Amino acid sequence: MYKNIIRPILFCFFKPESIHFLVVKGLKLTFSIPGVAFLVKSFFCVNYPKLKRELFGLNFDNPVGMAAGFDKEANLYNELKNFGFSHIEIGTVTPKGQKGNPKPRLFRLTKDKALINRMGFNNKGVKKAAENLKKNKPEIIIGCNIGKNTDTPNEDAVNDYCEVFDYLHEYVDYFVVNISCPNIKDLDKLQNKDNTKDIIIQLQNINNDKPKKKPLLIKISPDLNEQQIDDIIDVVKETKIDGIVATNTTTKRDNLFTNKNKVEKIGNGGLSGQPIKNRSTEVIRYISKKTEGKVPIIGVGGIFSPKDAAEKLEAGASLIQGYTGFIYEGPGFVKKINKYLKKLK
Repeated sequence: MYKNIIRPILFCFFKPESIHFLVVKGLKLTFSIPGVAFLVKSFFCVNYPKLKRELFGLNFDNPVGMAAGFDKEANLYNELKNFGFSHIEIGTVTPKGQKGNPKPRLFRLTKDKALINRMGFNNKGVKKAAENLKKNKPEIIIGCNIGKNTDTPNEDAVNDYCEVFDYLHEYVDYFVVNISCPNIKDLDKLQNKDNTKDIIIQLQNINNDKPKKKPLLIKISPDLNEQQIDDIIDVVKETKIDGIVATNTTTKRDNLFTNKNKVEKIGNGGLSGQPIKNRSTEVIRYISKKTEGKVPIIGVGGIFSPKDAAEKLEAGASLIQGYTGFIYEGPGFVKKINKYLKKLK
């Protein structure tokens, strides 16, 4: 029903960012009705013990999580849990709240099952995220994707990452350092080895001073070449962080079915969805082979079908995340994947 009726209506009459707003408000309202959460959970959640896994000290009910960007401000994680996700990555969270880039900033490429976004880390800031997490005790594993404010120069970026990390340390289960989003000016320059290492070392210093360390991962771009990926792997090993999230969105526009003029008119932004599926899998496979499977990987990018999910796991991912696939495929997204993965066991 979703793909044949609901999605066509939404896509026809509403802009992408308007749909997201409506979905967030709709889910909050719907799940406030007594009994709805139980009904939705009983239909969409499946409990397959064979799909459970432990990774960096956390116990996941299944491999499928929600990628960062959907629940930016930590106000929807418990509702999303009812659709079968094992973990939700909130954010990207920055120290100060910011509006992000000017609208329109989110675009659909329906023929390609893709999105282009240049949201620009729009969120209400670290204090609001902490307030939401305190108010609504998480019933699911929560990751936090952390970033810098747009107006913070790169030479001071480490201070922003440290502020968010320190402030939210007691409220979330793991952290992901986002230095690969293409929608913040010059952010990708932080992916060079020295800058990346400096940020990670200072975060680890804070981590080591806490009563309980939290897993720390880094999210990388699909546009890195092999030498750049090798540099990231070196940093991961040298700083002893817990893993890599592969991958973020891409700036490339290769082999799209959407009219070239339409794509050019949209302009800059990160492309997500099926067009990056193969490249994301290539990066996962390269990291897994290069590290002999010793560095945990969360695989993200172009997961729409159960076979897409299985491909990421076969390539070396320990967990996977979806976002664009959830938008296009609907509420049964996670259930279909988990039922398929159970058969492969």
